[in-house]
Amino acid sequence: MKYRMFAAGLCLLTAACGQKETLFADGAPQVKAVSEIEAGAYIADIGGCHDCHTPGWAQNGGAAPEDVLLTGVPVGFSGPWGTSYASNLRLSVEAATREGWVVAMNNRDGRPPMPWWTLHRMSPEDLGALYAYIASLGPAGEPAPAPLPPGTVPETPFIWFEPVGPEAFPAAAVTQ
Repeated sequence: MKYRMFAAGLCLLTAACGQKETLFADGAPQVKAVSEIEAGAYIADIGGCHDCHTPGWAQNGGAAPEDVLLTGVPVGFSGPWGTSYASNLRLSVEAATREGWVVAMNNRDGRPPMPWWTLHRMSPEDLGALYAYIASLGPAGEPAPAPLPPGTVPETPFIWFEPVGPEAFPAAAVTQ
């Protein structure tokens, strides 16, 4: 029992010290579906890819026409890192091989609010299924605006992605 506790503590310490966390020792795919493309569609849906990368997704209750799926959104996310934009994944996939995209998604880090750590935890098979789904949609749309450095005011609409205390709002803006 005490050795199991030690092993569990060692695992937590290793993860806390910046080691890349792997949830699946054998790299086996975790999503099963009728086809790889359907598995990728499921991953994109439940993984929240559409939330930022599909125009109108959140406003339309999780639905959008296929021609705009994962084409990026020109609304910036601003914070201390500058301003970042949800990229056009359909153009990203078109410019990459499956293997190259899987490696890039498994190792890439970038600006908020993209939760890169979630992609790092996916098996290569699931990342490949996501690639297959996005590739099946075909290229469409325009590239996202380039990220902006801190202190640069975006020319596009943007969301200030930092907590603001209640003292920042005038009393008239707060409804009772």
